[in-house]
Amino acid sequence: MSSEREAAKAAFLKAHGFGDVRRQPLGGDASTRSYERLHRDGGQTFIFMDQPPALESVVCPPGATDAERLALGYNAAARLAAGSVAAFVAAADYLTQRGLSAPRIFAYDIAQGLAVLEDLGDGLYATLIAEGQDEHPLYEAAVDLQVALHAETPPDVLAVGEIRWPLLTYDTLALKYATDTFLEWWPQFAGIPAFGPEAVAEWDALWAPVWVRGEAGASVFTHRDYHAQNLVWLPEREGVARVGLLDFQDALRAHPAWDLTHLLQDARRDVSTNLETAMLDRYLDARPHVDREAFVADYRALAASNAARILGRVFARQAMLGRRQYEAYMPRTWRYLERNLSDPALTGLKAWFDRHVPAEARR
Repeated sequence: MSSEREAAKAAFLKAHGFGDVRRQPLGGDASTRSYERLHRDGGQTFIFMDQPPALESVVCPPGATDAERLALGYNAAARLAAGSVAAFVAAADYLTQRGLSAPRIFAYDIAQGLAVLEDLGDGLYATLIAEGQDEHPLYEAAVDLQVALHAETPPDVLAVGEIRWPLLTYDTLALKYATDTFLEWWPQFAGIPAFGPEAVAEWDALWAPVWVRGEAGASVFTHRDYHAQNLVWLPEREGVARVGLLDFQDALRAHPAWDLTHLLQDARRDVSTNLETAMLDRYLDARPHVDREAFVADYRALAASNAARILGRVFARQAMLGRRQYEAYMPRTWRYLERNLSDPALTGLKAWFDRHVPAEARR
């Protein structure tokens, strides 16, 4: 970290009444964000988020054409918030106003990309389950939160204070651009020939109905990265507030199946078919007006699209950049993808993968 950045962080903390804290660095992820835990005398703690805004391009404005989004690069095309503190603050306010446990925001500076947040603790779902805690109550609460969130149509703009952040739609272009990263990155990683024009054209034709359905069904506030490493168990709270929410700055309006695909086909931990089925049933039983057959079909198709995105953009790309730890998650993600492609409605896509990605290249 540059001395200038450190000086800016220290000045921000002092200006907002946190100049006397002890700072403890926390582990990060594959993004440009970093976190610290702030300790005050007496045991009170906070989380300090650092998202240098210059390190990632800004999201494009609402109303941009597809061509303009593509010209601006991946973040704009895929409708990512580029780590924006404004997006995080706006989404956190929307969630907390509905009684959900997003972190409260104590101070922020959008221009500098800094914020002090409520510390929700270390009770990550992934950690607790690995330590032997029963996963069923945790997943039930996470599904019930989705039911509660999906009962309301979100606004077009998330507004808090001076912030006006558009809640964009996870549309056909965003879904296509994300899924297509498999074509770009998997051959490089697996050492197989690049996919030729005919294979790419067939890929587009097979996926197109999935992406169109994803956009057509986009109707609910969507976390977009809703899985066991971004959920915190808060047993002292009640109801769906027991589920603490992290890393939701890329939130969009999307198909209600989207967050469930992340939760129930978690790339970083095994979710059994029995648990997946039970939780889908729980969600659909709570929303009896939803066409069950159509929803499950959309869920399988979007989960397949998401698995391809994760294998390409997230895991293969990160591995090619030297972060080899992501290779450990690849076999699991392939299993999820193959589970989805076993749906008879996705027979054409299964045949595409069988022809163009040999078994030895699925690792």
